[in-house]
Amino acid sequence: MNCIIVDDEPLAREGIKLLVEKHTSLAIVGSFNNADTAIKFITEHPVDLIFLDIQMPGTNGIDFAKSVARQTLVIFTTAYVEFALDSYEVDAIDYLVKPVKEDRFKKAVDKATAYFKLLDTVNAPLNIEQVATEHFFVKADRKIFKLYFTDILIIEGLKDYVVLHTHDQKIITAMNIKTIHDQLPKSIFVRVSKSYIINVQHIVSFDNNSVIVQKHEVPIGNAYRTYFFDEYVAKKLLGR
Repeated sequence: MNCIIVDDEPLAREGIKLLVEKHTSLAIVGSFNNADTAIKFITEHPVDLIFLDIQMPGTNGIDFAKSVARQTLVIFTTAYVEFALDSYEVDAIDYLVKPVKEDRFKKAVDKATAYFKLLDTVNAPLNIEQVATEHFFVKADRKIFKLYFTDILIIEGLKDYVVLHTHDQKIITAMNIKTIHDQLPKSIFVRVSKSYIINVQHIVSFDNNSVIVQKHEVPIGNAYRTYFFDEYVAKKLLGR
């Protein structure tokens, strides 16, 4: 994957560069100290992945991420933990907190690589063909898959695509996350952020900021928190 680094701190850019060079799947094609210069670059050169700081002079990382093409993936690299939820609202692949540790960086790159391969296999729009009582059919990669509601753990929005996570596979769809949410039973599936829908049957635990669905930690967006707690928690919370 062709990647660029955007960060106003020289040492931070150098640190990410050293980490990138350890991965043969990545090739650095540019390094920039501000988003405005990077924006001009990506309009003329193919970029698959951006390592992007958030707090920068001029255009900040969040606004920059909103402007990139749908096929370009973003991994935020910042010292500010409080921006984590904002990063998911713009469909970022991951969020790395400085100083970035090598093992955590590898995990983010592996995730980006997996999504890059998934996106590369999308040949046509994938639509829900039929919703039955316990399952539905979807078209993906020139096949039709039968998916049972109980097998779906989370549904993740990634730009103009949706990734359905089951126990043993991922199916990518060229579908808006709102479109799929509108067609699924609300008694089972709840949207907890701009980028995530979860199956409430597989919730393991949760707090005010995130919910654990099997092995997935999913952030709860501010705009969806009240609805989630009122409709799916309060009504089933055991009292003393």
